[in-house]
Amino acid sequence: MMDWTAFWTPIRLSLQVALLASVLTLALGIAAAWWMSRARFRGRIVVETLFLLPLVLPPTVVGFLLLVALGRNSWIGQASEWLWSAPIIFSWWAAVIAAVVVAFPLVYQTMKTGFLSVDRHLEDAARSMGAGGWQVFRYISLPLAWRSLLTAYILGFARALGEFGATLMIAGNIPGKTQTLPTAIYVAVDSGHYSMAWVWTVSIIIISFGLLLLTPQLARSSRR
Repeated sequence: MMDWTAFWTPIRLSLQVALLASVLTLALGIAAAWWMSRARFRGRIVVETLFLLPLVLPPTVVGFLLLVALGRNSWIGQASEWLWSAPIIFSWWAAVIAAVVVAFPLVYQTMKTGFLSVDRHLEDAARSMGAGGWQVFRYISLPLAWRSLLTAYILGFARALGEFGATLMIAGNIPGKTQTLPTAIYVAVDSGHYSMAWVWTVSIIIISFGLLLLTPQLARSSRR
């Protein structure tokens, strides 16, 4: 008989992590994409390469770098323990941070494409009528890049939901605390519990498929 608590806990935790990570990633991605699509400065290509680097690095490399940056020997880790009396690593927040880092390149690239597709003449016209930078962004650029924003959020959520390697290294696999769907599937397969692995695998496929299927529908609705 299936233990429904053990079944639902990784799903619930994965959705919570993906939801928070996708919101944070979208905010960071919008800010970075807007800046990079409008700014011109020396070393711009280096900065953009750094933004996209987690997309091509092995997840274990990303996890190791996060472990060094957030571990107890780092100033960030020490500050965390001083403020909250608890380390960042092997916590729920570590899973969120890992998901944000690996999902950021997809969100950034999608939003940058959206901002570059906005007619610059409309932005210039708004500025000529006295609109400030924030007003141009809020009322002109962001609404015109709405489809890219929607796509970026869905991709960021799906990528955060499926994050495994970096999460395993800095958040671990603590049931009920940091065990997400990908890590739960890994442990189930490793321990020979294939029926549970299949149920979780089908669950994450359905969720991801539904998200990707929903994207064009929402885009068409926003156009109307």
